[in-house]
Amino acid sequence: MQFHLNGFKGSGDPLQLLYDGDQEPDYQSSLPEEVDVLIIGAGPAGQLLGTQLSRFPNITTRIVESKPGRLVQGQADGLQCRTIEIFEAFGFSERVLKEAYWVNETTFWSPTEDGKGLRRTGRIRDTEEGLSEFPHVILNQARLHDLWLDAMKGSPTRLEPSYSREMSSMNIPEKGPIEVEIERLDEAHKGQKETVRAKYVVGCDGARSGVRRAMGYEMKGDFANQAWGVMDALVVTDFPDLRLKTAIHSANEGSILIIPREGGYLARFYIEMDKLSPDERIASKNVTAESLIATAKRIFQPFSFDVRHIAYWSVYEVGQRLTDHFDDVPKADREQRNPRVFIAGDACHTHSAKAGQGMNVSMNDAYNLGWKLAAVLHGTADPKLLHTYNDERQGIAKLLIDFDRKISKLFAAKPKGKDGADDKDAIDPAVFQEYFEQQGRFMAGVATKYHPGLLTSSDTSYQDLAKGFEIGTRFQSCQVLRLADAKPTQLGHVMDADGRWRLVLFGDKADPISPSSSLHKTCHFLANTLLPKYTPAKADVDSVLDVRAVLQQSRKNLVISDLPGILLPQKGVFGIQDYEKVFTDEASYGFGFGEIYKNRGIDAEKGCVVLVRPDQYVSAVLPLGEEGHGMLEAFFGGFLKVQEKANGVDRTNGHA
Repeated sequence: MQFHLNGFKGSGDPLQLLYDGDQEPDYQSSLPEEVDVLIIGAGPAGQLLGTQLSRFPNITTRIVESKPGRLVQGQADGLQCRTIEIFEAFGFSERVLKEAYWVNETTFWSPTEDGKGLRRTGRIRDTEEGLSEFPHVILNQARLHDLWLDAMKGSPTRLEPSYSREMSSMNIPEKGPIEVEIERLDEAHKGQKETVRAKYVVGCDGARSGVRRAMGYEMKGDFANQAWGVMDALVVTDFPDLRLKTAIHSANEGSILIIPREGGYLARFYIEMDKLSPDERIASKNVTAESLIATAKRIFQPFSFDVRHIAYWSVYEVGQRLTDHFDDVPKADREQRNPRVFIAGDACHTHSAKAGQGMNVSMNDAYNLGWKLAAVLHGTADPKLLHTYNDERQGIAKLLIDFDRKISKLFAAKPKGKDGADDKDAIDPAVFQEYFEQQGRFMAGVATKYHPGLLTSSDTSYQDLAKGFEIGTRFQSCQVLRLADAKPTQLGHVMDADGRWRLVLFGDKADPISPSSSLHKTCHFLANTLLPKYTPAKADVDSVLDVRAVLQQSRKNLVISDLPGILLPQKGVFGIQDYEKVFTDEASYGFGFGEIYKNRGIDAEKGCVVLVRPDQYVSAVLPLGEEGHGMLEAFFGGFLKVQEKANGVDRTNGHA
């Protein structure tokens, strides 16, 4: 965390010192007539998107939410490793990790050989070694919403949702702002209408999305004729694995998935109910909390299952549904116009809850879109960039639907008996466990790989220079040592959710101070050609493209002020030097040795340049030196806009 760049503001919480206004803005009384971005819905996707945009004081953003205030009881709870990485970029991963339940192991229980009891048939590590510096955790959605609200309130705009409002209609003209009519729902203003004209509208308004309907899209898919109950409860039991994520397949009574909850006592139970006939819906079954408990007791036999308190319960039907397109421009029209209306999260895709994917994928949708909207609104990127949201996320949603369809079927299948005389859909418990392990990366949120396109290079000829940073995948963090103060730092944690690209230079064997070194030549090119081309006048030199370096040489043999000036840039109103751009690959004092060159497969002889998007995905791996200069220009020239010539102020510390 960096602060005090433009002057000391006091000793309070740095996150609360970002706001420069004299009084807190009012987001409840009325909506402005014109906004840059209007977000419909304040679920996880809407809140992440709002938090991202709230960091830019020159972008006017509003979130409208039909609920009267903060979420009281959430439904989702699973948070993938990748999601915690995103929380780190927004500054609140530590709060989540402190409160949440950590999913360290998963166990599997199947019928005993006589079919009259249950036995543990498997026990696996939940997340494979080295997958992320963060664990898979469980935290109630309502608590997560509060953390997003805190992050928004700590932003330069102090954004918060405007409650008790819902979209009643939307008009999308061929040109000009989108007109959205909002209806007030609170008693004091019930029925009153507000009209907002927005440059961009994003529907994060759930499975019954009004924004999706206004675009003329519908969800396609089916229900699996399978009902499940879900219950958060305090129970007394002699079942030994209550505090582990556990999948139970009974012989004839169905299945249960146990998800321990935060706090040490509460647990969530996903309980398989009776199959539905093709024309039957769960609402007609009149399910009660008592019937859920009775079903759970039968599945747990011969173990006891005494429910002492229920915090929440519900029933739902398993179904997988997906909409064809995530923006308002059909494929046939994309050469003629750019998107202005988008949908994200459950407005695009719905599925079962048991694999803990929905909330996570929804937030990743929003994280993909937010920085792109900001870049276009800031005038640093061509609006055609916005097509990449649908191009990238619709395919990920399709993978999610396919995965969920299979995992739901496996959860609901009867376990195969020893004699083999089974239901045709019965499965071997070992097969279920094997699939669980195979899909570990997907369930951790780190299997996403974007296909070649505007933001993902198709040129893999230099991938061997950084084998551990696969093009199209998320940048996997690793510990390095900060040159200026010897602080051990996760390299991925310097990539805040601030809309900037990162150009990570991994130095070669040559002396980085020598003007003849490849690293020095690349820095000279960046400082004198690439960055001036795309940096707005009067903006800090790293406001669009943020250059970082990791060096092989020991900090003890380097003088930071002798390095290329782009690695010690002067910033802010006072031209203060930024000492946090350069890192070394060496052991720390008491916090281990990341060995990033070894563990991420960096070519120590040649070094390389790794281009990382604002949402932390690797766009390209390129060579250092003159060979890579044209490649850098070609890549960024595909979507960044050349800026007016800057005012001539030298912000590279006097030398390139």
